[in-house]
This record gives sequence, C-alpha cells and structure tokens, in this order.
Amino acid sequence: MEWWQALVLGAVEGLTEFLPVSSTAHLILTSSLLGLPQTEFLKSFEISIQLGAILAVTLLSSKILRAEDGLWKKVAVAFLPAALIGFLFYSTIRGALLESYSVVIAALFAGGIFFIVFEWWHARRAVVDRPLAELSYRDALLIGTAQALAVIPGVSRSGATIIGGLLLGFKRSAVVEFSFLLAIPTMLAATGYDLLKNYNSFSLSDAKLLFLGFMTAGIVAYFTARFLLSFVQSHTFTGFGVYRIALALLFFFILF
Repeated sequence: MEWWQALVLGAVEGLTEFLPVSSTAHLILTSSLLGLPQTEFLKSFEISIQLGAILAVTLLSSKILRAEDGLWKKVAVAFLPAALIGFLFYSTIRGALLESYSVVIAALFAGGIFFIVFEWWHARRAVVDRPLAELSYRDALLIGTAQALAVIPGVSRSGATIIGGLLLGFKRSAVVEFSFLLAIPTMLAATGYDLLKNYNSFSLSDAKLLFLGFMTAGIVAYFTARFLLSFVQSHTFTGFGVYRIALALLFFFILF
C-alpha cells in the first residue's frame, strides 16, 4: 500500500463511518478499485482506522462525552452483544465475510431496500420521540443487539443502531448521539483485539500507514458527524437507502 492509498482509504472511512452506508463495505470496495489485494495487513488497516471516528467524537462534543454515569452504564450494556459475537466469530468475520464481495453487495442492497421501506412505515405510525433520558437497560440491550448485525460487512453499524433506536420510539438526534457513544467501546475493542492478534506481522512502514489512515479518518469523520447531527433534524434515511441500492448495483456490474 502506498501513502496516497492510505489517505484515500482514511478519507473514505471518515466519510462513511457515521453515515448509514457501511464504512466497511466502502473500504472493501474502494480497496478493490485501488487494486489492493485483501492481505492480512489490509484487513487490519480497514479495522484499525475506525479509531479515527473516536477521535472525531472526542473533538466534536465534550457534552456527548460528559454523559451521565448512568448513560455510560447503558452504553456498556449495549456494547455486550457485539463484543460477544465479535469474539466468538472473529475468524469467520475477518476471513470469510471480509473477503466476500457478494456478502458486501447483498448487504448494501438489502439494507437500502430496508431503509426505504422502514422510513415509509415509520412516517405512518404514531411516533413518541422519546428523549435519551428515557433510555432503559432493556432499550440499550436491544439497540446493542441491532448493532451486532453490523458484523456482516455492508450492514452499517450506525445505521443498525439508529434504526434500532427509532423502532423503540427515540428521537433521531437522541439515538444518533447514543450511536456516537456506543461507537467508542465498540471500535476500541474491535481495533484493540485485531491489533493484539496481528501486530507482530506489522513493519515500521505499516505502522506509519496505519497512523496516516487513522488521522485522515479522524479529521474527515469530524465534519461528517457534524453533518449527520444537523441532517437528522429534518431528513429521513430514504436518500441513503437509494444510495445504497445504486452503489450495490454499480459494484455488482463492475466486479461481476
């Protein structure tokens, strides 16, 4: 991998991490377009630069990070399903799923249809718009279970958590903030575990590429997260659904 490819992948991660379009899918498909083979280092790179999103959350709002202790406990509960599934099926996720373009494209396409149908249904039901203060441990566990679906590349971690929160009646802005908080332990654990398993195979030049991708992802993700917080105040995810379908079809014809 060249330095400019690390920059491109970092920018793609930053643009897509908080949007409901699946950053993992975009990284896998972008790597393919750049002609990068799915090596062990590239897989670790695609996982590790997600830490840049944590940097973005830190820079974005100290208010979000100063959440009350009770809310952080609920974040910990929401983190459990993804942690358990990620630990039990690490080899399958890193191996078979991350190497399958078919899985990525199918998940993008199915997720796009789901977003469109969900928003159509959501607009026609009585919405409670619960604030984040009403989040219970049961709600947190259900949202965390929705997040766990994102171990399938193409599903979207942020999209799954936000849809899960909307199904429970929470305001979009509230569940987006909770998604930001939930990203912190999720990405720390995913990155930490992967680096612990594979750091011995990294060279100094690999470490420099990781740092470059991480910093690029963090800077771009900061502006993307600000955009999303503003966007959800007056927009649905229907447009993202259409985008996911179009992207899936585009890559299907390119790769197959």
